[in-house]
Amino acid sequence: MSQPIRVVFFDAAETLFHVNGSVADIYLRHAVQFGYQPRPDAIRLIAEAFGRAFHDAPPPVFAVTDSAQIKQSERLWWFDVVHNVFYRVGMFERFDEFFEHVFDVFADPGSWKLFPDVLPTLTQLRSLGLELGIVSNFDSRLFTVLRGLSIADLFDTITISSLAHAAKPSPKIFELALEQHAVEPAEAMHVGDSVRDDVEGATKAGLRAVLLTRQGKQAPPDVQTIRALDELVPLVASR
Repeated sequence: MSQPIRVVFFDAAETLFHVNGSVADIYLRHAVQFGYQPRPDAIRLIAEAFGRAFHDAPPPVFAVTDSAQIKQSERLWWFDVVHNVFYRVGMFERFDEFFEHVFDVFADPGSWKLFPDVLPTLTQLRSLGLELGIVSNFDSRLFTVLRGLSIADLFDTITISSLAHAAKPSPKIFELALEQHAVEPAEAMHVGDSVRDDVEGATKAGLRAVLLTRQGKQAPPDVQTIRALDELVPLVASR
């Protein structure tokens, strides 16, 4: 007989919340304020360039341990990503100023929006006596965002790559999250929107993985899939 679920972990961005608008729109709107001269198809170009730059970036894992150095490393990691975006679509003189500004924009909870099924689902899972956690490659701005979205107190643990010195899909970040709850992998479930980072990473670490496909995108046939978080409550309860 399979073990009951005691902990449910969640990915953060695109699982619990999403950008209020789009990354490309925010980049363009603020870059113009710093002198960027956009082309008519700038939104499309920035969106495509961001997708490539983010995909090509190394895992956000850093050798430093001091909190100030970790935050600086996170900032430099994002500087490289955003610089690669505008290297592709057109650089401008005040780029450095723009980057410092837009980095802080994404630390503002107003730049993010909760999916409507998040708060009811988290509340129901806690009412079942389950522990909740986050396992994410988001940087330390996540803590401010979660507080601003009023869901930080619903989580017992928050494990992010820059503090864990491991990034999804590495099993190590999931193992570190499990240690904080003192549970076996089979007693934990992880929910996220990425086959590679969330499903494959969690499965390799021995957790039960659930893929969230909000847009109805195709999933591998052997993967447990839900299209909304409210489908998670009966799934967990049945375990």
